[in-house]
Amino acid sequence: MGRIFEKRKHKMFARFDRMSKAFNRIGREIEIAVKAGTADPKLNPRLRMAIQNARSVNMPKDRIEAAIKRASSKETAGYQEVFYEGYGPHGIAILVECATDNPTRTVANIRVAFSRHQGTLGSSGSIAFMFERKGVFRVATAKIPNLDEFELEMIDHGLEDLVHQEGDVFIYTSFQDFGKMAKALEEKGVDVTTTELQYVPTSTKELSEAEAKEVQELIDKIEEDDDVQSVFTSMG
Repeated sequence: MGRIFEKRKHKMFARFDRMSKAFNRIGREIEIAVKAGTADPKLNPRLRMAIQNARSVNMPKDRIEAAIKRASSKETAGYQEVFYEGYGPHGIAILVECATDNPTRTVANIRVAFSRHQGTLGSSGSIAFMFERKGVFRVATAKIPNLDEFELEMIDHGLEDLVHQEGDVFIYTSFQDFGKMAKALEEKGVDVTTTELQYVPTSTKELSEAEAKEVQELIDKIEEDDDVQSVFTSMG
């Protein structure tokens, strides 16, 4: 009985940690969006996107409103968006997106993570050219009555790729067409679950299971840092 209880407690704490990390990440997204634009979601597409993502992970309404209020205060310095680039084990390119109020602290932590897991932190621009910035919209398949018709229609609004995965449809656009696609989906009344700007590798590298595990250990270590928003890799 005691062992079962410990397993359940471990799962509960792991779930809490994931939720806390998601709330912190989206809270920073909200603050950055407000600082870059306005606190009115109707006039700030980036803020609308952040709020939508907050709702997708069941972030409480009061936490969303608190993040907006905090960012609206002139006394709040706000976060800087910074990127770090490097190579992990087996030559895998890694791009780390951060939001930080102390870049000196953040880069030190990221450098330690790379060095302790067979990686090397590179200079700005050393691997960024290996990625393309894409807009990614996730929609539940059940929300689209006719996928074939939908796909043909969305091509006119910048659709580059449409991927099915576990009951969801992922819509990919170029960064330039991101706003056009967002507007088209909104006008069409499509209920979008999440909206993201991702860095997608132009080519990937396949690894063995053991090699992939080594790279994943580095990614996990990087993602433990509270300043890290997202990690993108060329691992296939």
